Amino acid sequence: MAWLRPPGPVATGLTIGLFGGSFNPAHEGHRYVAETALKRLALDYVWLLVSPQNPLKATNGMMPLARRLQGARSMARGNRRLIVSGLEDTIKSRYTNDTVRLLRTRFPQVRFVWLMGSDNLEQFHRWQHWRDILNAVPAAVVLRPGFVLAPLKAKAIQAMGHRIRIVDGRRNESSATAIRARGGEATAQVIHSGDVPTHI
Repeated sequence: MAWLRPPGPVATGLTIGLFGGSFNPAHEGHRYVAETALKRLALDYVWLLVSPQNPLKATNGMMPLARRLQGARSMARGNRRLIVSGLEDTIKSRYTNDTVRLLRTRFPQVRFVWLMGSDNLEQFHRWQHWRDILNAVPAAVVLRPGFVLAPLKAKAIQAMGHRIRIVDGRRNESSATAIRARGGEATAQVIHSGDVPTHI
């Protein structure tokens, strides 16, 4: 696996958040989750892993990977600690468990944390080998509007809540579903790093 180059800096002692998703399209809600996690968890970087194809989502309406990567890079622009990557396409991974396992093996000196919004927490138990993911890396869930109560009913919390940390902060209303419903493909309005309150 020495051929696999990291998308950003790796060094002993670094803590890196892994934020996977379709980013179809990337929007300010994604940036909110990433930057909230950076601050609240004192992460060194967040790698935004743009998925070639989420197995739980239909291919119909999915923008090409290159366009989703471009949109994610535009969304993350201005914050050097947000690093967008097509790593899962490089390693031909469709499942988070495979991605996490490979990254832990390739970069054992790094502490990884899996990041997600609370909208994804509700169906996390449907992910392939989801228990193995949580056993491999801890997870942090950033609360999103409309899904604030997700931690109370999520099966993953009930089964393995000791491996999941709930993170709250100023909430952002953006969602990729809403943007697509309005016919938008471009990245939504960007929240820059300085716009997120330091007290969260």
